[in-house]
Amino acid sequence: MERSDRERDVPMMTTSERITATEPVIEMVHARKAFDGRTVLDDVSLHVQRSELAVIVGPSGSGKTTLLRALGLLTTLDAGYLKMNGDLHGYRSGKGVPVPLSERALVRHRRNVGMVFQHFNLFPHLSALANVTLAPRKVLGRNREAAEAEALVLLTRVGLRDKARAFPHELSGGQQQRVAIARALALRPEVMLFDEPTSALDPEMVSEVLSVMGELAADGMTMVLVSHEMGFARRVADKAIFMDEGRIIETGRPDDVFLNSKEPRVRQFMEKILH
Repeated sequence: MERSDRERDVPMMTTSERITATEPVIEMVHARKAFDGRTVLDDVSLHVQRSELAVIVGPSGSGKTTLLRALGLLTTLDAGYLKMNGDLHGYRSGKGVPVPLSERALVRHRRNVGMVFQHFNLFPHLSALANVTLAPRKVLGRNREAAEAEALVLLTRVGLRDKARAFPHELSGGQQQRVAIARALALRPEVMLFDEPTSALDPEMVSEVLSVMGELAADGMTMVLVSHEMGFARRVADKAIFMDEGRIIETGRPDDVFLNSKEPRVRQFMEKILH
């Protein structure tokens, strides 16, 4: 019996030998997700190339955060699947249909994707240094000395070496978010996901977080960002993705999407945001 088109899309066997220079680092294929009968992701497909910064924009409730959480394997899709470097990511092939991995098996896959949220979610009883070293020690099994040495390098990278022994309540919002970025980098992820990382910050603190993110982009980190920071996105992003009602309406270069879109819904949204 002939397999359906959907089944033919599913990789039955994948190996790293098939990865090429043009293979997307991370790819979402025909993703669908609903909560309480409400569709949040509606047949969403996207790909992000190595060293690319993709920014996702759109109105509230359009599915941006759910998409990001799905990429980070924090939300299981109802249909569709993910791939990383050509291999199934967070899923296994089962009779032609991708099946989500068990929670235990997902831990290994999640190491490849770092995520920074709107709220910093630092452990309040741990210093900045301890927050950054916790995952490498618990997840990767590194000893304290090695984990702390690397954490200090990361804290230096985000401009906070002198705050290594400070606790979250002793840090500004911008400093806490930079610690959160260092913590996400500590697992050496291939992809960094940012969900409105500046939305909880006072205006004067936004620039220090965007500066760190800009440096990561310049260093070639593959990044997916949900943000309303249009100036930053136009300056740094390689790709803009516009979402509305759970669907991707348009994908293109930031200026093409933000300033010269041919989609009426995108133009309507951008006129409110940019003016």
